[in-house]
Amino acid sequence: MSKTNQSLLGTGLLAALAASLCCITPLLAVVGGLGASAASFSWLAPFRPFLVALTVGVLAFAWYQALKPAGIEDDCGCAVSSQKPVLQSKAFLGFVTVLATVLLAFPYYGTYLQPQAAVAPTSPASTAESPVWQTASYRIKGMTCEACARHVEQAVQRLPGVQSVTVSYDQATALVRFDATKSPVAQVQQAINGTGYHIVPSR
Repeated sequence: MSKTNQSLLGTGLLAALAASLCCITPLLAVVGGLGASAASFSWLAPFRPFLVALTVGVLAFAWYQALKPAGIEDDCGCAVSSQKPVLQSKAFLGFVTVLATVLLAFPYYGTYLQPQAAVAPTSPASTAESPVWQTASYRIKGMTCEACARHVEQAVQRLPGVQSVTVSYDQATALVRFDATKSPVAQVQQAINGTGYHIVPSR
């Protein structure tokens, strides 16, 4: 594998990482408390199919270059050593291919890596108040995969008085049932917008 192939591997890895950043950052936001930064790379989502195709194409060409029969002599007729550096070996190419595959597949398994949402504790002093149950539905823009939806769910679930939260990435919606005496509507909306994904104003 030549030095040109090393450049191809770098390109393939960068493309794979770029294709997955829009789904990796929500997990980092939950684990590391990065908050609104979860949506920082959502603009990459429309380009994901092209980045995936670029990654597959680059790695396929790199494997073709690595597996094609190589001559034992160079252009001047001099003998060429068959032992190659580690970064030019097929083993390293295999490692890069596996790593790129793991990155590209992240949207399909990323939600299983997220910790369970912590439910906000109920204050004993407020149990005497009659709950005012409300169900609010919101359209949310900026979500690019199921990991984004789980991030929004966890942010809202932490609010006191929230009974249930259902966020759909496919439909770009959130359905929240909550006690308005503990968490007003504005607080629920603030929790959603605080994730970096924003509520679309109703017309």
